[in-house]
Amino acid sequence: MKKPILKNPFKNAFKNGSERVKYVYVAIIAIFFFIFGYIFANISPSRITLFSPASASSGTIAIPPILLEVQNILDQNFISWKASSTLPTAQELSYGIIKGYVESYKDPYTEFFTPQESKQFEGNIKGSFGGIGAYIGYKEGYTVIISTIKNSPAEKAGIKGGDIIVAVDATSTRGMSSDEVVSYVRGDIGTSVTLEVLHKNESKTSKIKITRAKVDIPILDTEIRGDVFVIHFYSFTEDSASRFQDALKKFADSGKTKLLLDLRGNGGGYLGSAINIASFFLSKDKLIVSEKNSKNEEDKKDYSLGYDFFDHKILKLGVLIDGGSASASEILAGALKDNGVATVIGEKSFGKGSVQQLIKLSDGSDIKVTVAKWFTPNGVNISENGILPDVIATSSEVIKFDKAGKAIDVQLEKAIEIVNNLK
Repeated sequence: MKKPILKNPFKNAFKNGSERVKYVYVAIIAIFFFIFGYIFANISPSRITLFSPASASSGTIAIPPILLEVQNILDQNFISWKASSTLPTAQELSYGIIKGYVESYKDPYTEFFTPQESKQFEGNIKGSFGGIGAYIGYKEGYTVIISTIKNSPAEKAGIKGGDIIVAVDATSTRGMSSDEVVSYVRGDIGTSVTLEVLHKNESKTSKIKITRAKVDIPILDTEIRGDVFVIHFYSFTEDSASRFQDALKKFADSGKTKLLLDLRGNGGGYLGSAINIASFFLSKDKLIVSEKNSKNEEDKKDYSLGYDFFDHKILKLGVLIDGGSASASEILAGALKDNGVATVIGEKSFGKGSVQQLIKLSDGSDIKVTVAKWFTPNGVNISENGILPDVIATSSEVIKFDKAGKAIDVQLEKAIEIVNNLK
């Protein structure tokens, strides 16, 4: 930060050389960046222009006189609330200013990471961590469980898709981004973490203790239910397309003509994997997804690669989704629905259809920026609308059991019934 710009309005700030005053001075600037959003308009000549951001506003950012009042109040009155507290370093205050600036865009997926946070985030992406086995996202102002991974510690402990995460190890998640919550949830294998969650349709929170483990994300498994071949598809990894092709060969060998693709709880993954899998069902050059940004650039469009595994053979295809189907799952379901090759069954999907780019900064910190949004072939904004099913099939709030004592998947049973009756 260039001090000469602020020299005149704060010329007495360092008069006595007090370290405490220096911290207060920098803190004032941090506060400014948190509230700068509402001072773009009606800037009076008495305010001092700092800079004019091209993307944030056509106006200029200025220091309002009230900041001087805040500075004086803090200078005269502030004390640490407990003896062991220490004032933040100048570096910490600088990062606080940057975080405040980024947070002003009010996008839960656009975030700034300090160098330390950046290393942790990169470790999370590469999978070098112990976790609970859950996809965590942000929806309607809350950090929520998108879905749990099959046979994961989270699933076994009773965590469910749609749970709101209220606290992690007694630390409130209020004001945290989903990535910040993930950083608290993940830790060394064998250690435990306690989530305070609010289950769907409940009024009281529950505290659930979970032991972290190495989480192996399954890709898919198959089963035959009467006349319907079912592919339970759990994640879009680099290997998913080849595994999916193997499953389709099993389907072809089974002699069945009715296929149900179960995408419930599939939190997504690689876009390329979704495109490859959609291409098994679509002829060449059918639109799969459009990627749009706000810079008036031409939309990026991804088309089918034309594998068309079934080559116009008669196929009755159902796609089963729920609130845990997100990202690449929504792209696949939306592409098959809009191109008229599948009936989508179940519940509205999660609505995670934005594209983030991770940019490395000069000091080792990172900024993750939302750069585009995904739209289905018919122009549905996935982030804002999710994917709506053609036929509603909900899960039962009450668990039912068969004669052998095995839990009945009511939603799956309904979806199989619907596929059996497709014409």
